[in-house]
Amino acid sequence: MGDMTIKKVSGGQSPQGPDGQRYLASGKHVAMRLWVDEPPTDDKPSAARDYETVGYVISGRAELVVEGQTVRLEPGDSWLVPAGAEHTYRILETFTAVEATSPPAQVHGREG
Repeated sequence: MGDMTIKKVSGGQSPQGPDGQRYLASGKHVAMRLWVDEPPTDDKPSAARDYETVGYVISGRAELVVEGQTVRLEPGDSWLVPAGAEHTYRILETFTAVEATSPPAQVHGREG
């Protein structure tokens, strides 16, 4: 039987990343992070990551551009950015979302 350890990250004590993200629960194969009240911007640099990202919009609006395709994200929407896909976000309205990455984005300096 594998590791059966339960992990809990209390909201008020979740570590914060270099770009303002809050790290939530994580395991060996998946991790969650929370972006809270990200201000509108259209100058986020494009990136390609070696991990897959799925997300869910809690509030606000944004545009996600993946490999030249643009989708509008609104409250209740979810999305997927495949591993290796060139992408960027344009935040149109103060934005709060939760993301999960697989494998975990913050492992071995992968994020940044």
